[in-house]
Formats: sequence, structure tokens, C-alpha cells
Amino acid sequence: MGSGNGIYSVGEFNLDAKWLIDPKQLFVGPRIGEGAHAKVYEGKYKNQNVAVKVINRGETPEEIAKKEARFAREVAMLSRVQHKNLVKFIGACKDPIMVIVTEILSGGTLRKYLLNMRPRCLDMRVTVGFALDIARAMECLHSHGIIHRDLKPENLLLTADHRTVKLADFGLAREESLTEMMTAETGTYRWMAPELYSTVTLRHGEKKHYNHKVDAYSFAIVLWELIHNKLPFEGMSNLQAAYAAAFKNVRPSADNLPEDLALIVTSCWKEDPNDRPNFSQIIQMLLRYLSITSPQEPVVPLRMFSSENVVLPPESPGTSALMAATDDSGETPKTNMEDRRKGFFFCLNQCY
Repeated sequence: MGSGNGIYSVGEFNLDAKWLIDPKQLFVGPRIGEGAHAKVYEGKYKNQNVAVKVINRGETPEEIAKKEARFAREVAMLSRVQHKNLVKFIGACKDPIMVIVTEILSGGTLRKYLLNMRPRCLDMRVTVGFALDIARAMECLHSHGIIHRDLKPENLLLTADHRTVKLADFGLAREESLTEMMTAETGTYRWMAPELYSTVTLRHGEKKHYNHKVDAYSFAIVLWELIHNKLPFEGMSNLQAAYAAAFKNVRPSADNLPEDLALIVTSCWKEDPNDRPNFSQIIQMLLRYLSITSPQEPVVPLRMFSSENVVLPPESPGTSALMAATDDSGETPKTNMEDRRKGFFFCLNQCY
């Protein structure tokens, strides 16, 4: 599907039969996430609980063509990259509407997990374990020539036991090409690499050269956040944080970090992308840190209880979550699922 450089024409959607979703067997339930380009729903497919991402089609012919190309690109990448730290792709269909179906993770987003913990911090070994999960997911993507471009806690999901992190939302991901100019100002400002800007401010949508090292920068900011459990560039708006990082080379403080972790963070957010390590090197540095810390019993991450009072301010127009609604125990409700299916779930094929 699609050409090697990631460009797709309108209507070009030749997905392998094993990934094609049968709309008659897809039931869509309550909405659990929303962004500028898509809405995400809890759903059922062949009696399996799933997350259903419904892509906004757009209204003008130009908008529709752009959305269809983006959808084709995302599905192409999801269908050829599988890893234990990537949200599992189940399938997709283009008609009657553009839909991407993935596994559903009831542990919630890393962002919500950290917010519920504040002001406490994760145990350092848990932090490094989560960081390894993220780095391994990114290493897999980069080995397939894919740049994620929107690595942030909101796009990192936890399994029900809160022991494993998986990367989600390929809506902004692109295949890397040495010759292709890619869209500038892509991603979420607070976690966005400085090279996505220029010394002359780019208009949104302009093109410039950058490579997979933009993800290493975002990883550094996420790792800093994992360690401190604080919002990076606290006190700044998203745009102020991006401007400070891009034009003043400002970074969050790396003081009071263990030496090896400080090295990882500061090397990953270096101004020159060529000076940043790749994810294979990052994994080795994280493993080295674990090897030199005194061996102890494995630490189980704290189970967090959901709170209806937690306010999650929007950070970007990306898909906000691929997660199930949870009850007070933190588990996906299992009771009355059949009643909910009859009362709340509708068949995709019938309703579009």
C-alpha cells in the first residue's frame, strides 16, 4: 500500500485481507477520546473489546483527499510494525467510514497516571522500566524508517496492571526520507524538538528538513517528566516552552539527577540533532544504569485509582487516548457488558 516514500493518492487503500475489518461485526460504544483529526470510542469486534478510532473525513475535496492520504499512511505503518510496546493493530476499513481498530488498554494514559500520583514520584526503577518500554517502541519504529513526531505522555498507554507502557497514536507519524521535506511545527509544542522551528518563524504547514532525532529530543522531555513527575517547562505556556527551547536553548534543569540518567537526558535534548544518541544507544544506557544500581526486588508500579475530579488540560490536537473508562478499582467494568452492548453500542455498518 502506498509508495516507499509514504505518499498516497486518493482512494489508494489496498489493505491485506487479514487486516480488513468487517463493519457488520464492529460495534461502537461510548466515546473515550477526541482530537482535531479523529474521535476514539470503546468498541467490540468479534466479541473482543477494542478501541475504535474514527477519522474525520473533512468537507471540501481537498480536505477529504488529505484525510484519506493521512489515513492510508497511518494504516500502512500500523499494519507492518508490530511490537510488544506498540498498541496492537487489529484492522481497519475505509467504508462506510474511515476506521482504525486497535487493542484497548484499561490502564489509562501515562499522563493521567502521573497526574494522579503527584506530588509523589515513581520509584526510579519503575521510571527506568517505563523508559525502556518507550525506547524499545521507538527503536522498533525507527528500524522501520518511521518517525513518530508526537511522543508525549498523552500518547503512552498503560496496561491494566500498570507494569507496561505502549506507544499509541500514529496520526502524525511519517516514513523518513532523506529527500522529502516534511511539515514543520508537527507535534505538541512542549515536547517538540527545536529543529522543527527555524530562526525565522515558519508558517504552520511549511516544509523543512529534519530526521528521526526529533523523537530522541521528545524522549528526553518525557524521561525528565517521568523522573520528576512535574510538567516540563513549568510556568510557561506550550508556545513559550517551544520558543525558549528553540531560540534560547532552554531546557528543564538536569540537576540532582543520577549521573547516568542525567547523561541520557542531556544527550537526547542536545541542540544539534547529530549529537543525540539513537534509541539503540539509549536502551544500552538505560540498561547500564540498571546494572550499576544495587539489585533489589522488582518494584511493582503503584496502582492508581481513577478520579472524576482530575482535570486534564488539552496539550495538542492529537488523539487524546485509546483507553477504556474505568471504575473506582481502576479496572475496566465487566458487569452488564451485554446490556451496555445492546443499549449503548451500535453497529458501525448500520449507522453510517
